[in-house]
Amino acid sequence: MYRRLGHTDSSAVGQVRRDLRDFLRPRIGTGSVETAELLLSELLTNALIHTRNGAAVTATVEGAKVRVEVRDFASGMPRSYVPNADDGTHGRGLILVRSLADAWGVEAQALGKVVWFEVAE
Repeated sequence: MYRRLGHTDSSAVGQVRRDLRDFLRPRIGTGSVETAELLLSELLTNALIHTRNGAAVTATVEGAKVRVEVRDFASGMPRSYVPNADDGTHGRGLILVRSLADAWGVEAQALGKVVWFEVAE
């Protein structure tokens, strides 16, 4: 699956989630689909909020493993952030990725970066 969103397409995050769900449901278990949807939402929202050049989403399935990549086109790597109790929901995206993904990472690109995660059944 591949989707490209412009910087102002934050309302399309829900549609990309649905596209991912439709792509994954026939291929992997429900629990992994739900985890992948949540983590995609976090990474894609971060890319659209913190960069000005949009993002591209790629999802692949190999056996029982899903890999989702969110590429943005801005320099700079994501910074770790530890939210405090007053932050509401701000700052929890990478914490969720670290907690729920079986593997994850960030790879610098010639233009921008890719933040990826893997979820296995």
